[in-house]
Amino acid sequence: MSTASLSSPPLILASTSRYRAGLLKRLGYPFEQMAPDCDETPLPNEQPLDLVQRLAVVKAQSIAARHPDAVVIGSDQVADFNGTIIGKPHDHKDAIAQLNAISGQRLVFQTGLCMTRASDQLQHACVVATEVQFRRLDAAAIERYLQADKPYDCACSFKSESLGSAIVESMSSEDPAALIGLPVIRVANWLERFGIHVP
Repeated sequence: MSTASLSSPPLILASTSRYRAGLLKRLGYPFEQMAPDCDETPLPNEQPLDLVQRLAVVKAQSIAARHPDAVVIGSDQVADFNGTIIGKPHDHKDAIAQLNAISGQRLVFQTGLCMTRASDQLQHACVVATEVQFRRLDAAAIERYLQADKPYDCACSFKSESLGSAIVESMSSEDPAALIGLPVIRVANWLERFGIHVP
């Protein structure tokens, strides 16, 4: 990883996710990870797109309030199944139920992103959608996938960066990394606006 100059602003990822950290490392700029302090409970009747955008902003702002000179990145993701949020499975049985429900179906993974700096109130936020068409899966295929990938920490039991690519027919997104948890293309573009130059 390259070393930032002394004049470059500090960068903080408001997440403890190893997936998001791995994606941000691709850009080669040093950063810290911090856990955001916020309630992630959906509001009454809140739609998936609204939820991820709100939480991305809240996560980023919760860290920026304590580190006003830092550029802070917040992100959140949900699996949107016809307006219903599908979260992470609680266990193997729950994962089987999720994969049975989405077999042969189309889901939209909504990834919210916010980049903010409190000192000058500069902030950008957006949601990047990824459409995924799943194959029809029988019980044996679901069991093989779960035993091989163990995607229990992923929304809808779907780990796209691993064997999950074998259970889909197609995926469509402006940024393939968004499906893993962080739209890196958008991040790289926005960093320039905050005075962080990559590469």
